[in-house]
Amino acid sequence: MDKFSIIRDIALILAVSLPVLFLCRKIKISPIVGFLVTGIIIGPSGLHFIAQNEQIEVMSEVGIILLMFTIGLEFSIAKLVKMKKYLLLFGGLQVVISSVAGFFVIYFNGASAQVAIFLGMVASLSSTTIVLKLLSEKSAVDSPHGRISIGILIFQDLAVIPMLIILPLLKGGAGFSLGSFVLKIGLAGGLIAAMIALARFIVPKLLYYVSAMRMREVFTAMMVVLVFGTAYLAHMVGLSFSIGVFIAGFIIAESEYSYEILSEITPFRDIFNSIFFVSAGLLLSLTALQEHFMQIMILSFLVIVVKTGIVLAIVVFLGYPFRTGIIAGVSLAQIGEFGFVLAKSGTEAGIISNAGHNIFLSVAIISMIVTPFLFEFAPRLLHILRLKTDSDMDEMPEKPTVLENHVIIAGYGLNGRNLVKVLKETGIPYIILELNPDTVRQVKADGENILYGDITKRDILLRAGIIKAKVFVYAISDPQSTRMSLAMAKGLNPAVYTIVRTRYVTEIEELIKLKADSVIPEEFETSLQIFSKVLAEYHLPVNIVLRQINIIRQGGYHALDGYYCTECDGNIFHGKRQPRDWQVSQRARFARCHGCNNYFHRTERYADK
Repeated sequence: MDKFSIIRDIALILAVSLPVLFLCRKIKISPIVGFLVTGIIIGPSGLHFIAQNEQIEVMSEVGIILLMFTIGLEFSIAKLVKMKKYLLLFGGLQVVISSVAGFFVIYFNGASAQVAIFLGMVASLSSTTIVLKLLSEKSAVDSPHGRISIGILIFQDLAVIPMLIILPLLKGGAGFSLGSFVLKIGLAGGLIAAMIALARFIVPKLLYYVSAMRMREVFTAMMVVLVFGTAYLAHMVGLSFSIGVFIAGFIIAESEYSYEILSEITPFRDIFNSIFFVSAGLLLSLTALQEHFMQIMILSFLVIVVKTGIVLAIVVFLGYPFRTGIIAGVSLAQIGEFGFVLAKSGTEAGIISNAGHNIFLSVAIISMIVTPFLFEFAPRLLHILRLKTDSDMDEMPEKPTVLENHVIIAGYGLNGRNLVKVLKETGIPYIILELNPDTVRQVKADGENILYGDITKRDILLRAGIIKAKVFVYAISDPQSTRMSLAMAKGLNPAVYTIVRTRYVTEIEELIKLKADSVIPEEFETSLQIFSKVLAEYHLPVNIVLRQINIIRQGGYHALDGYYCTECDGNIFHGKRQPRDWQVSQRARFARCHGCNNYFHRTERYADK
């Protein structure tokens, strides 16, 4: 065997994945599916360009390690304390109920109790990599379903520790003793305590001295030692690599070096994560899929439906809307990367056979491939169903609010609370719409005019008095819900003035199409704050600075958007397809003016500001 074959394999993986990813981009499919398909194409069951080998497995494990470390950096102890409800309540219920449900499904299909317990635990786990990537692509990390999904995922990742520890119990025989089991639990607890102490008191000091040297190479080397050192330390006492780096990551997140470390590690994480998904595709045995096709399809269907149903039931039971439960459910409907680790350990321990392992891998990979499609389709399906049932609501007895010329505030986060303070001082009537039942209960006890409800529902908007409202402010971090609600609100009351907060510039065009009156992108507002501070440092008069800011805001941020139409001074949006009757070179770059709605080549009728 060529000892340098890993170099060829990496080059081949990336070379084949590029056209596959390009095709996925064209047909708007998640790149995760592209990497999985790449692995299937070039793997042992496909063209046989690459066989699954230990070097590929090691690189995929590195991808998981880096992913869990960056997750830890983004979720500090303070955030985890705030998320304790999502972490413990949602996560605990999901893992326990899914494990029990998986046990009964597998046991009544003829498996032994040990195999059913083991596979039930494995099936309860979801893919942190896939879900976080899907939520990030949709800017939905801070949405209700995003927070619920992330809380459940973190609990699942932590639950891997006891799952790995109890493997000898399931194996039975001479390989297990109560003393060694207790010892392993003690070592795990001691390691976690030691890592927390190291990361809390010693690592920040080391990072300070390393950063004081002002040598980037030394800082990067220290980061690598920190990541892989903690991973191997966890592995030495029988834990997974990922748990060690996750704990180190979320402790270090409290330090001032977390952003620098994150920026250094992100490029490596993305590359190795890609290799992980390709390696998952390599595992798929088309022979096993063909031999056990019906069984694999039925099990895949059951995994997706049962896991979605369990999350939906938990979310609705705890007081959240049906829509939030569905989207969170389909997000977590796959078997995750830690399932591969546990399945491999179970096969080595003799709990499941090689044939059973191949069936499990097929089910896991199919569920991974299906998840991005379900995540994309679920909100649209819910919207279609809601539109079909809206006509049935016309005869419902409506109890709208008695307010008139009031402000409807969607979301009671930081922006919502600040707006309420101002409205209260000025005497302007308002009503708050919020999805978090705990927030509603607490705020209502303080005497605030708050209503629990989903802003994408027609009857909730009617009860909030949308017909007589003057202003509707969207202060939430859920782009999909915002767009659905905006279209519905404008349909019910075209005169209501809508103000939409959005994180990214790319969302402006679609919101304007939905007739949003004012879109406030955080990216542009940050730019305004930066240049106002710079101008102030050069002692420009405050009135001049404010005038420049007002001109930009009143112009819909066109001045920051790069190009404007010379005919109507409207904003330019790039990347639009030209009308069919246009016969222009394909190399031309097309754009559309929002003001006059004309399509044209970038050199025609618009200029660079």
